[in-house]
Amino acid sequence: MSRRHVLPPSASSLAASMRDLGYSLETAVADLVDNSISARATQVDIVCDLEHDSPSLAVIDNGSGMSTDELLIAMRHGAGHPGDARRPDDLGRFGLGLKTASFSQCRRLTVLTLKDGALSGAEWDLDLIDREDEWALLVLEPEEAAGQPVAQKLAGHGTAVIWRNLDRLFEDERGDRRHEIVNEKLDALEKHLALVFHRFLAGEIRGVRKLTIAVNGHPVAQFDPFCRKNPATQILPEEVVRVAGAEVHIQPYILPHHSRLTAAEYDFYQSRSDFLSNQGAYIYRNGRLMAWGDWFRLIPKGEATKLARIQIDFPNSVDESWTIDIKKSRARPPHAVRERLRQIIERISTRSTTVHSGRGARLFQETTAPLWERYADQNGIRYALNSTHPLVSALRAGLDSAASDQLSLFLDAVPASLPIEMIYYDYASTPQKVSRQVFSDAEIRDRLRALRAVLFGDGPVDVDGFREVVRSTRLFEKHFDAAERYIEEELR
Repeated sequence: MSRRHVLPPSASSLAASMRDLGYSLETAVADLVDNSISARATQVDIVCDLEHDSPSLAVIDNGSGMSTDELLIAMRHGAGHPGDARRPDDLGRFGLGLKTASFSQCRRLTVLTLKDGALSGAEWDLDLIDREDEWALLVLEPEEAAGQPVAQKLAGHGTAVIWRNLDRLFEDERGDRRHEIVNEKLDALEKHLALVFHRFLAGEIRGVRKLTIAVNGHPVAQFDPFCRKNPATQILPEEVVRVAGAEVHIQPYILPHHSRLTAAEYDFYQSRSDFLSNQGAYIYRNGRLMAWGDWFRLIPKGEATKLARIQIDFPNSVDESWTIDIKKSRARPPHAVRERLRQIIERISTRSTTVHSGRGARLFQETTAPLWERYADQNGIRYALNSTHPLVSALRAGLDSAASDQLSLFLDAVPASLPIEMIYYDYASTPQKVSRQVFSDAEIRDRLRALRAVLFGDGPVDVDGFREVVRSTRLFEKHFDAAERYIEEELR
């Protein structure tokens, strides 16, 4: 008959293993901000202090705080069971986030908390755990807790999580290089928090007060991945799928063509990765972004869905159906949601493509004599220079037969040698950098005079026809006002 044998894990070995669950600085800090939100904080300050002998990073909130008994429970590994019922606004699940997130970045974790006028403190020190191979938690005496520099930042109620011995943050660097690395990571942290908590920062979570986050005193501005303030964003009808008795809300969006974004909007979005990689589903649990930029193998990423985004909201009551990981950086939709998502993607991919193709069609429709022509037939799609364009006809009129044949050869060679792959890559990755040449006012007038001479010589000018050719060449697209002034001053 089998016998029962209690076999607890080695504290030293397990603590070391828990450091490598895959957290980055930004996902680790986001896990702590989750706790602040669950404690109904409205202000979270992240302070990275590199100036003192013992560098530290602290996450300080004005939440409800904890009593000593509550703090001890929070410091315990597995403070809550994943299957336990939670408040609808609770962002936790495993009861591990505080510890695993912190250990991924530091070797010494201190938590100070103030509630009902009583300050409490406790500390995990991995060096102590290594030496004793025991889960030896240090509970701070009241005067020890009050002596912590960060304690002065707790006013009335709240919690401060302090990381020291930041061995993972500095990557063994010293001096200026250390500061450079930390600044890069803090920049990535700010962008991550701006996206993951954008709905809290915007104050749009029902029943939750607006959240303010600052990194070293710099306020974090919310980053809306759906560009909802732009009037050109298409908001498609919301759909609802029921999973395990709970409602999952699915809201599709089609972002505007980059030409409809302001320069500030474009820079803001492009600095946070390009449109192509940002496409996909954005999954929110209780308003907190869990995973994004993925079609879950339903379709590959590509130009057809480049501007498509789908917001998916589910409550924490159906966590089990979404296979959430400890870092809360992965969530996989259950079967019912995936099937509905498949149908929605088919519909919105057409919409996303239409934004681009519609823009291209307008470029051809803006003039009655386009310089380029598009052909689509059984041989595929090809582009060619318009051999009947007025500029081409005027050039050909002054040529003999041999020179005219040479011009025809050149007109065939230009589209045949068009670097389509390079244009596609540049336009897909940085469309606003694909621009036409900019001329000075003097250069504009010289080119307009040359165009007039080619078209009309010394004879009378058809002003409307000239204006049409100017538009069709797109040589003066950025200078239409200057071209119009030339027409009014020299051709009227």
